[in-house]
Amino acid sequence: MPRILIATDADWVLEEVTEALADDGVSFTVCRSGKDVEGAVKDRRPDLAVLDLQIGNMGGIAVTMMLRLEESGGRLPHVPALVLLDRRADLHLARRSGAEGWLIKPLDSLRLHRAAKALMAGGTYTEGLETPAGAAAVAG
Repeated sequence: MPRILIATDADWVLEEVTEALADDGVSFTVCRSGKDVEGAVKDRRPDLAVLDLQIGNMGGIAVTMMLRLEESGGRLPHVPALVLLDRRADLHLARRSGAEGWLIKPLDSLRLHRAAKALMAGGTYTEGLETPAGAAAVAG
């Protein structure tokens, strides 16, 4: 049964993500503040963290960096991070944060589902990085 953590303070983001990823057996944990993610990861041990770029005063990039720091210190398990970016200019931040994947808004169910599936299978899913063919880079 997949456990997905969603960190956002925007109702429309929460609605889009839960509608796209809802399936039999999927459970969701919602954090309305970035600072609440660490405790939720310790308590719930999610299979995926979907992090909005802007979550109050601690956004998705900072949360991802915190998760990787705590993981490297042995204080948290590894949780794949999918960051929801506001614009293409945010790509460099996502690349350096340690996130396994990112999507550029606006969101859609197909891309959310593909990204979540790839990350939970141990792969990556990125958008906005040009490949030789000129398409979005997708691995997984």
